[in-house]
Amino acid sequence: MDSAQNIDSELNKLSEKVKKASLPPDLQEKVNSMLSLLSISLKTGTGSFINYQTTENYLNWLCSLPFNLETQDNLDINKAKEILDKNHYGLMSVKDTIMEYLSTLILNKQNNTMVNAPILCLVGLVGTGKTTLAYSIAEALGRRFERIPFGGLSDSLSLRGQSRAFTDAEPGLFIKKIVHAQSKNCVILLDELDRIAEHARADVMGVLIEALDNEQNNSFVDHYIDYPFDLSHVLFIATANNTTSLSTAVLDRLEIIQMPSYNDDEKKVIGQKYLFPKIVKNAGLLDNQVIIEEILWPTIIRPLGYDSGIRSLERSLENIARRVARMIVEGKLSKNSQVKIDSNNIREYLN
Repeated sequence: MDSAQNIDSELNKLSEKVKKASLPPDLQEKVNSMLSLLSISLKTGTGSFINYQTTENYLNWLCSLPFNLETQDNLDINKAKEILDKNHYGLMSVKDTIMEYLSTLILNKQNNTMVNAPILCLVGLVGTGKTTLAYSIAEALGRRFERIPFGGLSDSLSLRGQSRAFTDAEPGLFIKKIVHAQSKNCVILLDELDRIAEHARADVMGVLIEALDNEQNNSFVDHYIDYPFDLSHVLFIATANNTTSLSTAVLDRLEIIQMPSYNDDEKKVIGQKYLFPKIVKNAGLLDNQVIIEEILWPTIIRPLGYDSGIRSLERSLENIARRVARMIVEGKLSKNSQVKIDSNNIREYLN
């Protein structure tokens, strides 16, 4: 720091930020001590800019934590059903289970009782709608949604955070997602739990056991934050392609919901009513600007053979929409012209 005046100015900014953050009393006391020590070290010349920067980064994370911030839950179960039906075709048994699950959450909320809700784990093949279903649960409850991808996760410190004793230390993903959501009752999706790197699986599962356990997660300690944070208000949802690689202790904390595969008739409805209208809009095209001949849907649904999910269908429809968008931009089609995809030109749009 350049001068005593600059030191005082910067320390005052930090102090004001800490005061506005409404930290828990014992944490506030700890932070005040840190600021006092920092002030003394800087003014006596025993501290450095690196000390200041490290403390500032830490306090910025602390002050960003939503210790007392929650979003208001939607307690209208009919609205929740409407959202699930709007975003997902079929899956009646899955949606019934989720509606029962949401009903218990809503009822306990209305009675002002704390419930140890089970952690749903959506298990199914790629493209069966696990991730979007998790998002729909968050939307149905009116909660903010965050996602932690576990595919290839190779270090438990990614979840737990790293001690401030290390250079460039930072909080783990649980804290980062909660700070980003600015809500301690957000929905956090633990995506693809079965794809954790083999060498890190045991350590990661150990952190998950603590984070998902209702007896422990009300005082989860991130190594960087080094202060207990209550994760019990977070609604965790997990997804996996299968459960064979998950530890027994983690499985005990999950309620498994098996996602069914889609048949061709269901895929056709999903493609026509759910996917294609959204894809057309995202491509910058007008509603009903692209018409697909009814007889072509089996070809679009199975371009390379059977697929249990809808990923290949989604890619095929995106190819069609993007090809039309390109032709309009290149001037080969007028901006308002309607394009009909039929047996004569389907390969032109799919290849």
